[in-house]
Amino acid sequence: MAMTMRDYSEKRDFHRMQVNSEVIITDSLGKEHHGICKDLSGTGMQIQVDTDFPEGSELQTLLPSNNDQFPPFEATVEVLRCHQHGDGFLLGVAIKEVKR
Repeated sequence: MAMTMRDYSEKRDFHRMQVNSEVIITDSLGKEHHGICKDLSGTGMQIQVDTDFPEGSELQTLLPSNNDQFPPFEATVEVLRCHQHGDGFLLGVAIKEVKR
């Protein structure tokens, strides 16, 4: 019986797209933060920011579009992890709701 081996990254339900795009984050107090969305999948994002967000925080995200044919991507996300990365932080967030 032949079995095809896949590396770990291919075992995800949704593949990650490298985007390296500006993202605007609004916290629960309505304060706006700016960061870089490093990658995006069907269920989450990895975001580089200057602010430390606690795990479980609910945030609003907006990925602006540079193309008139595609609307900006707006979603409600939950912080799953936040760890120091260089001078800032790297967030792993789960997409809870896509608004547009």
